[in-house]
Amino acid sequence: MGKVLIALGGNALGDTPEEQLELVKEAAKTVVSLVEQGHEVVIAHGNGPQVGKINQAFEIASNINSSIPMMPFPECGAMSQGYIGYHLQNAISEELKNRTIQKSVATVVTQVVVDPNDPAFNNPTKPIGSFYSEEEAEKLIEQTGHTYIEDSGRGYRRVIPSPKPKKVVEKDVVQHLVDAGQIVITVGGGGIPVIEDGIKLRGIEAVIDKDLASECLAEELDVDYLFILTAVERVAIHFGTPNQQDLENVSVEEAKQLIEEGQFAPGSMLPKVQSAVAFVESGSNRKAIISSLEKAKDAMVGKTGTTFYNKKN
Repeated sequence: MGKVLIALGGNALGDTPEEQLELVKEAAKTVVSLVEQGHEVVIAHGNGPQVGKINQAFEIASNINSSIPMMPFPECGAMSQGYIGYHLQNAISEELKNRTIQKSVATVVTQVVVDPNDPAFNNPTKPIGSFYSEEEAEKLIEQTGHTYIEDSGRGYRRVIPSPKPKKVVEKDVVQHLVDAGQIVITVGGGGIPVIEDGIKLRGIEAVIDKDLASECLAEELDVDYLFILTAVERVAIHFGTPNQQDLENVSVEEAKQLIEEGQFAPGSMLPKVQSAVAFVESGSNRKAIISSLEKAKDAMVGKTGTTFYNKKN
């Protein structure tokens, strides 16, 4: 048994609050199964679709009625953490009660410090919000001046800066809750990006990749497993081509070579693989697993998923 940090993909949580309410029930089963096996569990989650829609809703409303203010991205991130956490913690709590497990679950609205000089601010790469056709994206670029790119063959999405996380502000709060035996939902959407300004923390327009933030927190909490759940059962090379090859066990050295070859899409699978490599390298006997939510239970026992390991351990 060990300490596990599960990173749930934002796209795995659906496109609407109604759809999310149903999908979190499956996430809850995975989480509680690990708890039932004796693991301590911390949960992180993405918010790409959700934070984009919150921001877009305020933008549309403000354009229609000037008395409605635009909502800054840090505040949109906080809103998404709250409502996704609300759905997750209720679903997990219900599943715990169904299995008569005496544990509590809570969401911590989390800030993550970034470097204001991070080069990511000059090169937006993080997809957020809805998918659009090429024609729709071109119109939006003309109307808003925002950057839109094609995202893994699924359509065009807006991209914004994605700076690297330096540290999790509420790490000690999360640690106290875990030490007390509770389940914690944290670094939602990668956390609210903030920069340090003396003793102040100032929010900045960006979205931190939730996998990189999860890896940062996994190190800070000294967990044993980083479990990244996404839309695919296994990581693949030559993705989307006739030569696609799924990966089962990947060493740190092999993963770095594949990254150098450009096998993984930026803003999509690349940060997941980078996070897995960084975590495995950060300490002895640490494992990182990438798989789908549906196959999470099998992946945890090595039946599926892509497991990353360090030959030196």
